Amino acid sequence: MRASVSDLPIVLEEVSFASGGVTILDHISLAFATRAPAVLIGPNGAGKTTLLRLLMGLIAPVRGRVTWGGREDVEPTHRAIVFQRPVMLRRSAAGNIRYALAAAGVPRGERADRADELCALVGLNGLGRRPARKLSGGEQQRLALARALAKEPQILLLDEPTASLDPAATKAIEDVIRSIAARGIKVVMSTHDLGEARRLAGEIVLMHRGRLIENGSADTFFADPRTEEARRFIRGELLV
Repeated sequence: MRASVSDLPIVLEEVSFASGGVTILDHISLAFATRAPAVLIGPNGAGKTTLLRLLMGLIAPVRGRVTWGGREDVEPTHRAIVFQRPVMLRRSAAGNIRYALAAAGVPRGERADRADELCALVGLNGLGRRPARKLSGGEQQRLALARALAKEPQILLLDEPTASLDPAATKAIEDVIRSIAARGIKVVMSTHDLGEARRLAGEIVLMHRGRLIENGSADTFFADPRTEEARRFIRGELLV
């Protein structure tokens, strides 16, 4: 990758975030280092999306400290985020990627070839000329991944990337995520799907009501969870 300075590890120290008088993240201490994908799980309203936005640097904690590679207030040059419902530009799929490449400072003469490479990486071969807004939901999500990769990030943050997708589209997205992780990019993603967490996660972060309930290797979490809340969540019981 281009970057000589790493944004890893990302370390949160007693981080809290509130909006409109409501506490959304409550004294979170957590570290994301260079290893397999980290998957955030927990009920709706647990704070997963807010945590991803904070990791990206889009919001700042009201209390506590976040560091990227040991530094504070770091520009998100080496990070990219894909939201659950990405907005497609009114241009072709390849045009969307070329726009992202231009924003990343890639020379004009290199953009067409690089766009083709990114299309291939996310499984959109042959769809480069199709209007982005006419792609299926799963194809649009893969296009959003390609745009995010245009800046060659060290860290890729994904907010429920397979939400509302059918099994075939979900598998296609998961295959792309594995490919991205195999390239050494740190993936931190949220999901409501425990099956997906089992398939993809090297590390699990379980959240509930803005609190960190449990964090550790996925194998340990699913085989021998430490907390009663984790055991209930794995059994499919509601956390209220």
